[in-house]
Amino acid sequence: MAENIDEITINYEEDGVLVVKELDKEILTRGAWTTIVFRYQQWEPAKEAYSPDHFTIRRYQKKEGSYNQKSKFNITNREQGAKLAEILNRWTKE
Repeated sequence: MAENIDEITINYEEDGVLVVKELDKEILTRGAWTTIVFRYQQWEPAKEAYSPDHFTIRRYQKKEGSYNQKSKFNITNREQGAKLAEILNRWTKE
């Protein structure tokens, strides 16, 4: 696991194939507990191509010098992401 927040990635390789391909990330909070939003794609073997963009929010806790994932929330399509952004935008303006 990563010792530095900037080293945290969700890239995941299996049998030489990059199954989860991280496209971007934004660190929301830093410290012993950190929150990161990732934009990623998943390899779809049947299509031999990567999926449309997905998004995930992950929380990590630094313990004994390294960050370990504690929770995650996956946003599986752009429409769901846009709806969440719309709701949060409305709530933060209240």
